[in-house]
Amino acid sequence: MTPEVVLDIFREALWLIVTLVCLIILPSLAVGLLVSIFQAATQINEQTLSFLPRFVMTILVIIVGGPWMLTQLMDYFTNLMKNIPYVIG
Repeated sequence: MTPEVVLDIFREALWLIVTLVCLIILPSLAVGLLVSIFQAATQINEQTLSFLPRFVMTILVIIVGGPWMLTQLMDYFTNLMKNIPYVIG
């Protein structure tokens, strides 16, 4: 196993993690920004007003994008398992 192979596997894993995390975090970040702008404009400082919309958006993204995310993880794992003989020797 060469260092290039290990780095390539590690790079693919990190890219998959970044993609999946961004898919969940970015919509929540956008909703949080909109709620913060609304709170600043109306001077409402209610903690549940900032938490609940972000929570609901995160759950919706996981429900809608969950099958795709699971498929990506399974494809990566399957590819990793199939390539074990080539990686080892």
